[in-house]
Amino acid sequence: MIMIDQIGIDAGKIWNELELNGAMTTGALKKCLSIAPFNLNVAIGWLAREDKVSLTRKGNTIKVSLM
Repeated sequence: MIMIDQIGIDAGKIWNELELNGAMTTGALKKCLSIAPFNLNVAIGWLAREDKVSLTRKGNTIKVSLM
């Protein structure tokens, strides 16, 4: 599979999870979706660039929520 395709698939999984369960930390998303850390971060970046999610940082924790 082409990497860009996998990023899109992972971004869709993240978006769906946030739609179902509301804002989540990156750690919680990684755990419940079983996405590798690099892939998770790239997919979140993709969603943020498209203004689909917002990111909030508190200490070392980043929370992701739908716009």
